[in-house]
Amino acid sequence: MNNRPKIGLLLDFAASGSFSSRPHYALRTLYFEAIWRAGGLPIAVPYIADAIDSYLQLCSGMILPGGFYPFPAHLYGRMPVEEDTVHPRFAYEIRLLDGILQKNIPVLGVCAGMQAIAGSQGATLYNNIREETDSTLDHLNGNPAEQTAHGVRIIEGSLLHRIVQSATLQVNTAHNESLKTVPDGVIVNAVADDGIVEGIELPGQRFCLGVQWHPEFFAVPGNPHFWLFEALVAAASESDRAPS
Repeated sequence: MNNRPKIGLLLDFAASGSFSSRPHYALRTLYFEAIWRAGGLPIAVPYIADAIDSYLQLCSGMILPGGFYPFPAHLYGRMPVEEDTVHPRFAYEIRLLDGILQKNIPVLGVCAGMQAIAGSQGATLYNNIREETDSTLDHLNGNPAEQTAHGVRIIEGSLLHRIVQSATLQVNTAHNESLKTVPDGVIVNAVADDGIVEGIELPGQRFCLGVQWHPEFFAVPGNPHFWLFEALVAAASESDRAPS
């Protein structure tokens, strides 16, 4: 297929680790496979500041993936201190996201990617669900991500509800942070039994969806989690066909 819409995948970043003792990009292959399987052409997006406009022109859709990295102090409702530094991923991600929303490019945020979308609109986060809320669910679950951990309630009438065609969904979980406040203009589309926000969307955008879980681990045809990737690719295809 030569008409596959190009879907940008923001790479994650590590200063050091098992892959290299030097700074490097990394991202699970599952994201790339899910996009290809859904009919898109995955494009890796590194943190090259001068290339943001080029990537936004090249890609008809974007994925902001999961990742364990600290957000700026203001997203936790704290005043920044002089020694604070902004993590390289967030510094790039927030600029990329600004362009995505300005150009109305379809975007799917996964886990930290969802939190970044919400944060760009003025949301604040709990830094530690277990310490800062009354939740009894283990959201930072140590089981393999291929296993579901708890259910979420899907809000009727939401974009997410139209995609998964169900009022509930079993999800995996691997997050220590969650949304504390939800600003006007951000729609909550999924909630766990303990009240933790599990999904959001921006109704003013062509397609802007965020989920707190990791659907890439269940991205096989016929699975409702896979339908998220199919919906993103379909929205990107429509964006390609829309008059400029």
